[in-house]
Amino acid sequence: MAFSWGSTFSMSRLQSPKTGSYSVDSERARNQAYGVGIRDELDFDDENRRERKKKKKKRRRGAMLAGVVDSGLMRRLWKLRLHVFIISIVLVVVVFEVRHLSQARPPPATSDLEVKLQVEHEEKRDEKQENKVEVMDTTKADRVSVEELDEEKQKNLDRLDMPMKKYKNGTEEPCLKLLPLEELKNVELPQASDSPLRILKYVREGRKQRTKESQNDPMTSGFAGYQTVEERAKSFELRDTMEVHCGFCEEGSGFDIDSIDKSFMNGCTIVVVTCTFGGGDDLYQPIGMAESSLSKVCYVALWDEITLKTQTDRGKAPDPVTRKVGLWRIVIVHNLPFSDQRRNGKIPKMLNHRLFPQARYSIWVDSKSQFRRDPIGVLEALLWRPKSVFAISLHGGRSCVYKEGIAIVQKHKAQPGEVSIQLNQYRSEGIPEGAQFHGHKALAEASIIVREHTPLTNLFMCLWFNEVMRFTARDQLSFPYVLLRLHVMVPNMFPVCTRHALVNSIGHKSKAKPLNILT
Repeated sequence: MAFSWGSTFSMSRLQSPKTGSYSVDSERARNQAYGVGIRDELDFDDENRRERKKKKKKRRRGAMLAGVVDSGLMRRLWKLRLHVFIISIVLVVVVFEVRHLSQARPPPATSDLEVKLQVEHEEKRDEKQENKVEVMDTTKADRVSVEELDEEKQKNLDRLDMPMKKYKNGTEEPCLKLLPLEELKNVELPQASDSPLRILKYVREGRKQRTKESQNDPMTSGFAGYQTVEERAKSFELRDTMEVHCGFCEEGSGFDIDSIDKSFMNGCTIVVVTCTFGGGDDLYQPIGMAESSLSKVCYVALWDEITLKTQTDRGKAPDPVTRKVGLWRIVIVHNLPFSDQRRNGKIPKMLNHRLFPQARYSIWVDSKSQFRRDPIGVLEALLWRPKSVFAISLHGGRSCVYKEGIAIVQKHKAQPGEVSIQLNQYRSEGIPEGAQFHGHKALAEASIIVREHTPLTNLFMCLWFNEVMRFTARDQLSFPYVLLRLHVMVPNMFPVCTRHALVNSIGHKSKAKPLNILT
């Protein structure tokens, strides 16, 4: 029988163990003779096995995927594929908008930590500035002494120059357009302005009306009254006749003035008011008025006993007969109601309609400034000509009350916690960032306030005072809130250059220390 080579080779391998004639060398020699190596043959077998394993794994994975694809869940998802796609797009848009809003929303100007973190990034421009004196770099050895600084401040005194507003076309005009002094002789007071509020009454309450909650509230006092949350909300609802908290709420609660001064104050029709409590600032004499105005206008400066002693020690005591220092009639206030002198200063600033019950007009001037215009001319330019009852300066540095809160904390003018409480409350009541009122920013710089004493403006000042008592003493934070809530009054908010035209800014001489009041 004849065999092929392949069969002979296979038989020889199967029979060799039995016959004992097989050897590795002979097998290698035989394979080499035909060009086949043992290693090549073994590698070929291993590759086949690996290929078979891969195919087997693929079949298993395919079966598993087929099971998943054929499952009821996947079939439902496939049918809902369009809905899933749309929902995915909506989710992406929502996430984007939330992120955008969170970035656009200013940081709670007010959270303790955030105020500290953002203080360094806020603009440090406060107003380009009221002729502020620059103190030399602290790295220089020849730093400015206190005497030199006072000398520089004195240079701002008694200037009657008129700041000019420049336009892009090259023209310019005065920041404050006043009538010539000779024309002011014939100016007469106009009739009282109409008011949507006809009668305004003030709350008087005794100690028995205090609630347990109000007794524990550090922001309330017998002087300011213990206004409840409900009373606060109701005070913004304008009616024909209203009764509101407006200081002097409790008998014997403070801010006492003797009868001679009260009699003088009751006789004032037009009054320019300033105050210094705690002995801080000097008294700067008003300039720029017409002789005819001196008999029509009261210039009143309110001092406490500390200021009286300080000024007496400096040789600037009031005349014992006239009670005047220059043009200013000095009124001494006893028993100040608050340990915080800033709060005490808000009483003549905001409640001068209570102190001068017969006055028709008032001009408030901060003690850091020298008033340098004729009062009647100012009333004509800022109230009578534009037909307004209230005029106040726009803030020169910022337009957002929440950024103003950060700046106040940055300058250590209030504690982060109290600013946080106030602005979080205003945010919850809908006061927007960068709030505007009739096309102008609602943030004001309140160092000068010119107003007619109408029931409406008196109400505005009472509400503003109550916010200062309830929250911080920084009145620029509460002004936009009151303005937006009591929206019927439209003030004349004049630009910063007009404020510069009204006063020479000297700056505060020193910070008044808190009073030690026993409660």
